[in-house]
Amino acid sequence: MRVLVWQWGRLGAGPAAAVALAKGMASLAGVEALLSLAAGAEIMQGPRAPRCDLPVATYGSMAGLIWRAAQAPWLIRRLMIDIGRLRPDCAVCALPGPLDLAMWAALRRLGIPTGVIVHDADPHPGDGFPGQFVLQRALVRRADTIIALTDHVAARLSERGDIRVGARLVIASLPPFDFGVRQPAGAHSGPRRVLVFGRLLSYKGLDLLLEALRLLGPRGDMEVRVAGKGPETSILEGLRRCPGVSVENRWIPEEEVGALLTWSDLLVLPYREASQSGVAAAALAAGRRIVVTRVGGLEQQLGQEPLAFLCEPD
Repeated sequence: MRVLVWQWGRLGAGPAAAVALAKGMASLAGVEALLSLAAGAEIMQGPRAPRCDLPVATYGSMAGLIWRAAQAPWLIRRLMIDIGRLRPDCAVCALPGPLDLAMWAALRRLGIPTGVIVHDADPHPGDGFPGQFVLQRALVRRADTIIALTDHVAARLSERGDIRVGARLVIASLPPFDFGVRQPAGAHSGPRRVLVFGRLLSYKGLDLLLEALRLLGPRGDMEVRVAGKGPETSILEGLRRCPGVSVENRWIPEEEVGALLTWSDLLVLPYREASQSGVAAAALAAGRRIVVTRVGGLEQQLGQEPLAFLCEPD
């Protein structure tokens, strides 16, 4: 069986998840995995770029997205030619994006069944762009198979009526996400290193983190590093004023994630809401302990993991 995995994001975990999914599928007997990524994806740059069977020119800005969407008829015809050359038996979207309906249309016209992995059923405050989840819902409602990463996501899809009659629903979970960390936690001198990593948005519970650090007070045996991209807020400024805390408000490139996890001894995920967590999957692969709030699908994802400690979001 030939399976085409596609994900056309430029940054973040989406392209890396597609690469890992294709690699995992290729390890199965009788399965040949094909990969389609955005030609300008961060993961495609540099000497360690993965093999990409179908690179697709996407966009680099909102204006670029609008222009690319206007070219949808041409894009669909081009995709039909390229996909026909690859001859997949089925195709899986590793993480939905804005141009996926064009891919679905090309696959549909070629008679190739599609699956969509759904990470989040509802938008989180500050994530994505206006209309992103409208496009995702349109894609999910057309898919032959929907892979929900937790029961929480599956329940929300059902409540919203996003699973069409005749579609197959599969419940799955993010596996450990390996960024090449080989150093065990604690393999250094000095204070314990605590990492908070990911998008620095309100639903990530940075206010809970700040309150917890204030309750703990100054500690010479703990160093806290908050790293990720988000709007500047009073919460971030408050974290900067806490002794032993550093804040790096910037995009963390793909090639730096492994070094960031290697630095850490444990991760804190103080989320107020979450469907699942790719950061947690990366922490597990790195052998790091996780302190995480019991919200959304996190309990299902991490409840049986010996490295995870779950607590209430307070």
